[in-house]
Amino acid sequence: MKIAILGAGNLGLSIGKGLIMNNAYTSLYLTRRNTEDIQDYEDYSKVKVLSDNLEAVKNSDILIFAVQPTQLAGILEEIKDELSEKHVLISTVTGFKIPRMEKILEAEHFIIRAMPNTAIAVSKSMTCICSNEKGKKRIAIAEAIFNRLGTSIIIPENKMQAATVICASGVAFWMRLIRATTQGAVQLGFDAKDAQELSMQTCLGAASLLIESGRHPEEEIDKVTTPRGCTIEGLNEMEHNGLSSSLIKGIQASFKKINNISEN
Repeated sequence: MKIAILGAGNLGLSIGKGLIMNNAYTSLYLTRRNTEDIQDYEDYSKVKVLSDNLEAVKNSDILIFAVQPTQLAGILEEIKDELSEKHVLISTVTGFKIPRMEKILEAEHFIIRAMPNTAIAVSKSMTCICSNEKGKKRIAIAEAIFNRLGTSIIIPENKMQAATVICASGVAFWMRLIRATTQGAVQLGFDAKDAQELSMQTCLGAASLLIESGRHPEEEIDKVTTPRGCTIEGLNEMEHNGLSSSLIKGIQASFKKINNISEN
């Protein structure tokens, strides 16, 4: 696959790293205004770093947009005359809906929206995908890319805002929980390095249990909570202090913010 990532910032580079690690391209173009900080990516085979979006478009079949929402309209205007029937457009831009892209491009194209998260750099992203009607014919290409970089699921576009909060913002939410359990472990006597290792691996194990078993979290909780035991004591104290409520409120706040971004 001839792939161009237009906007090689944090997310764009994470996607690029995942593609490179999995050798999932025949050529890879990375574009950004200032290329100095990412020039060493050209050390990888068939990777080219440049600031010229048009050159990247001309030499690629799959275009992955990973820019800020305020930048996408300008980039689409810049490249639209270079687009052909071969091009598949995959946008990872928050809140920028497909009908708006179609209006700017003024022609039918294979348009797909994908919302990965930064864990794509280690091939562990949860990526949600949707498309326009024409894009359904090429959505398998997006699935093939993102399944090599983690797990993907096809959803309707009206769920994409919520998916962004749960999957993309969600990485930060889980990082904060890992940080909190790390701090708790330090308070109990572990040094910082060991505390973080304990927290990370326990988080990984908990998620793996659910993925492998398909069970509900409460089923696994029941296995480690005994009458008058330390686990239920800790869980109840957390709930008394609003653990679940705070998480849900935070998710709702992020969802409200992303809807405001989309409207503006």
